[in-house]
Order: sequence, then structure tokens, then C-alpha cells
Amino acid sequence: MSWIRQHVRGSRRATAGLATTATLLAGVLSPAADAAERPSRAAALDNAATALADQAASLGLTSAQEASVRDVIVDKDGAQHVRYDRTYRQLPVLGGDFVVHMAPDGTYRSADRAGRAEISLPSTTPKVSASRAADLGVNALRAANQGDTPKQLKQVKAKPDLVVDALHGVPRLAWRTEVTGLDSLGNPVARTLLTDARTGARIDAWDTMESATGDGKSLYSGTVTLETTLSGAAYQLKDPTRGNTYTADAADKMDGCTDDTCNGRLVADDDNHWGTGTAADRSTVAVDAQYGSDMTWDYYKDVHGRNGIGNDGKGSYNRVHYGNNLSNAFWNDACFCMTYGDGNGVHFGPMVGLDVAAHEMSHGVTSRTARLVYSGESGGLNEATSDIFGTLVEFYAGNAQDTGDYLIGEKVVRSGLGRDALRYMDKPSRDGGSADYWSSSVGTISVHYSSGVANHFAYLLAEGSGSKTINGVTYDSPTYNRSTVTGIGRAKLGAIWYRALTVYMTSSTNYAGARTATLSAARDLYGAGSTEYNAVAAAWSAVNVN
Repeated sequence: MSWIRQHVRGSRRATAGLATTATLLAGVLSPAADAAERPSRAAALDNAATALADQAASLGLTSAQEASVRDVIVDKDGAQHVRYDRTYRQLPVLGGDFVVHMAPDGTYRSADRAGRAEISLPSTTPKVSASRAADLGVNALRAANQGDTPKQLKQVKAKPDLVVDALHGVPRLAWRTEVTGLDSLGNPVARTLLTDARTGARIDAWDTMESATGDGKSLYSGTVTLETTLSGAAYQLKDPTRGNTYTADAADKMDGCTDDTCNGRLVADDDNHWGTGTAADRSTVAVDAQYGSDMTWDYYKDVHGRNGIGNDGKGSYNRVHYGNNLSNAFWNDACFCMTYGDGNGVHFGPMVGLDVAAHEMSHGVTSRTARLVYSGESGGLNEATSDIFGTLVEFYAGNAQDTGDYLIGEKVVRSGLGRDALRYMDKPSRDGGSADYWSSSVGTISVHYSSGVANHFAYLLAEGSGSKTINGVTYDSPTYNRSTVTGIGRAKLGAIWYRALTVYMTSSTNYAGARTATLSAARDLYGAGSTEYNAVAAAWSAVNVN
């Protein structure tokens, strides 16, 4: 869904296909060479096969072992590096991997081995059963997830596989058991247990997800905490505690490219300290996007009991640095992702404000619930739903650098736009186009302007009419019928709107239907004739929806 009705963008720049990550890294490490002289991947594999045959003894390879290729890197100067995994009598060998290095002409240079112990087992038949190994794995996961009070694990699954352990001293037959589950908060937990397959003794155990807590210096929200994933020696901007929500760098590409880099490269870092707080560091806006996703996930879960945008525990993903000076952000239900442009620098900065992120993710919630058609009055309600929840997420986050307000997109707006926000919920017409009140023509204007009616209703329901200052921002909200409306607070606004969206609204709901749906929600939550029920009715009448 588009974030704004119209946006200013620079000329679209043609972008060539991106090189692979391996090639980019190799280019930094090796001097340049004529591309025509560089050996192909197939040539590197042939050279490595020759090296394996010649160096079998030094690599510890025997007739009982096989090697399979995991990765191939060809440097710009033609040097080749082929990484292998090892098996023993068809069983994976932990600590059996190695890398063969070759010169540009294909001759063997050296090899790096994970372990050097000779692998020779008397038998590959375990004495400990697979079911026993699974039970031990489940116990290990439970033991690892007991803090001050025991946690109730749910949906626990254990999968034991026979391996050869060459990581811990003399190689031996072992069970590697992968165990997963959900803790008492519904967050995923996982652990790997390595058990001696002859004795049942524990060899080692580790957290499979390798979640880590890092910090990021964002562009708009200051320094924030981020849950990340350790993968090898690098950290990924991927949150295993929130459905593996992640952020990728789209490298300024647009839709229509023909390779898998359209979705970008997963943002990574070597020290788990992300960004510099300036847009000059490409990872800075990735911090904003990831943080916005985190806060939106937490808001829906903590406040409404919703487990992720699709309510299925699965994370979405972000694409940042999309397009060329693109002054827009949008949700795409097909990819279940948010996309952010960097702005044109005159009217807009990078479009990764906290309320923008929450706005876009909330389109995903709408698509999984009422699925309000994105045109006419239902389209205005669709946009307003995202503005309402975007605002509520901003208040929920309690971020000192981006305090909650009823201004939409205030962080991304630059002085060249001529105003300090994209939209104003207390008096929507302040943006120059949005409707303060309903009329029979509301359904004929842009959904980003017809949304003003519901935005105005939401402000009045939460805060009431008249002049007031909230978190340093002054508002003065009028009413169509010159009535005085007393607000019932943001929490009740959120509860009523969420229930109306998820229980009563349909794809074709219009403003009259929204009044009915929210009254039904208020009745369910607080009772017919309650203060809250009457406030909903009064707020709708105040924007001429009767």
C-alpha cells in the first residue's frame, strides 16, 4: 500500500545485477585481474578435485569418507577456495569440514581443516536409542529455559540424527538432537544436544538460534536495543524472538529486476553494534526499520494478544534503500514485507519513521482480517486503520527521541514540504486535502484524504474535542455539530478499533458500517449504554457519521 498519495522522486537510475556476496568479499581481499582470465566455478571444482586426490593423506581422507562441496569462491586475481563437508560411512562429521586453497593457475596451495584427528570407528550402530536421545534433548531444552521460575514449554519437538563427533577429542558416534519449542511467552526457543551414542553421556549443548542482543543507532529514534542472530562470525539483522523478522538492503533496486537480489541482502554486522545515527551509514536506516517492526510486533502481541502480523507467529521483512530517491514506503501482501525509499532529501528523508513502519505493518493486519478494499470509503478506512495503529504503536514504544503524537510521518518530513507532518489526526484538513467530516463525496477522493474522517473520529474518541497539549504538541480539534466530546483514552480506542476490525468489519465496510462495527465492539467490551459506548456514538456524530 502506498504511504502517500503523491510523492516526488528523482529520475530512475538503471541498476545492473549485483555481484554475489562471495565475489564482493573476494574483490576486497585480492588484486584485480582481467575477468576473462579468471577461472570459472566449474574449473575451480575440477582443480579442487585434483587437489583432493593428491592431498588425501594430509586431509585425512580415507575410503570410508566422502567430501561434498559447500561453497566456492573465486577471487578477482583467480585464486580459488573450495569449502567441503565430510562424511564417514555416510554420516555427517562434526568438525570434519575443510577448505582447499588453490593458486590462479589451479595448483594446490594449502588447506584449512576444522579437526585433524584420524576418523576410524569400530561401528556406526548406536547403543542408545533415538527415542532416548530425543528425551534427553527435550530435558536439555527445559533445563536451559528455567530462570528464576520454571517456564512451561509448548509445541516441543525433538529430532535426533546420528553423526560422528570429531569436535570433542577422539572421534566417536553421537546423536545430534535438535529441539524446538515455545516458551511461556510464546517466543521460539531451540537447543542442540550432542549425546554419546554408546553411553548416553552428554557431550555438548548449545542454543540453535544463537540469538544475541545488540544495539543500533537509528536515524529517528536514538539508540535502541535489537535482537539479532549470530551466524558464523557475523550477526544478522534478523530477530528470532519475533518470528525471524529481518531487514535487507535493497541496494537501490526497483521492482522488475530479474534476479533474487530484488529482495536485497540481509543486513549483517561483525560486532552487533549497528549504524551511526546518520544516513551516511547504510545500516542506520535498517536499524529504524527493524526497530519499527519490533515495536509493532510487541504492540499487537502485548496489547491485543496477536502473535505477529498474520497471527501465526511468522515474521515479515523489510527492504530499505529501495529505488532512487524514492519518497514512499509501502506494504506488499504478496511478499509479506515492507519497503522503504530513502526520500528525495528535499521534501522527505528516509521513510523509516516509527509510525510509518507501524502504519505499513498494520496494512498487513488489515489484509489478514477485514481486508478492506483499497478504494472508496472502505479504502479510507483501510488507510485510517494504519494511521490509528501507527499512532498507537508510537505512544506504546515510549521512545524519548520520537514521543507519541497525533501527527503522521512527522519524522520523515523535510522543510521543503511546507508543513511538519504528512497527516494530522486532530484536524485532518491541515494537510491541505484530507476531510475533517463525512459527506456524500468522501468516497470519491483519494483514500489518503478520505481517511481523515476516521482519523478525526479516533482522535476525538481518545482525547476529546477542544484545545490541549500532549507531549509538547498542541492540538485543537473541532466538531461538525459543535458538540463537546470527552475522550476515553488511547487504550480503549485501540481495543475498540481492533475488535471492530477483526470481528465486525468486512472488505466493503463504509463509514456508516464502521460506526455500527465500533459500536458493536464497544458493546462487547464495555456494555451497551456504557460511557465508552456513548463516547463512540458521540465521536462519530462529531465527524458527521450518524
